[in-house]
Amino acid sequence: MSHSQPESLAVRKRRATNARIAASAARLAGLHGVGGTTVDQIAADADVARATFFRYYDTKESAVAEGITGPWLTLVTEAIARQPDDLPAKEALVAAFGELAAEFPAHAGQIRELARLTRSSPTLGAWTTQAYHRYEQAIAELLTPRFDGLAEHDPRPRLLAALAMAAVRISLDDWIDHGGALPDRIHHALRTITINPDQGSGSER
Repeated sequence: MSHSQPESLAVRKRRATNARIAASAARLAGLHGVGGTTVDQIAADADVARATFFRYYDTKESAVAEGITGPWLTLVTEAIARQPDDLPAKEALVAAFGELAAEFPAHAGQIRELARLTRSSPTLGAWTTQAYHRYEQAIAELLTPRFDGLAEHDPRPRLLAALAMAAVRISLDDWIDHGGALPDRIHHALRTITINPDQGSGSER
């Protein structure tokens, strides 16, 4: 038991350093653009050595991406958790993203730049896939209690979370290519998702 305390402290410090580097990267990129931001600037702003930066991130783009998307994961999960308990899973999801709609315009430039970078960078593309998977897992956990009569290993919470992130990705692509209002595109895409709320995998037993 005496070992767990220092270990958990080390994990907490590592997470804090990771978040600090990411936040510095996103802030500097917001001010100067990703192209105008260097690893040395990010490291200095986060008060870490250059070598420390590369222990956490392979590239400055990855740090910027984490700095932009990490806080969104917190916003999304908190918004879902705030929805009334009696709201079904899909309605809670739509309502949560509806609440976040007001946040999009302020971050439109960063979101657009990150989406464009992701298209052109295999490293960032792989990172984004990993980030979306984190979102899916977190959303699925929050949506699970909102389904009635879930059977063991019922796929519906994970399917709905995966479809939600696919809807966000498709909406971003359409927004980059064709413009319009990103919140409206996401709302419409989420509304088109269909998951049977009543029939789980238990019926196959």
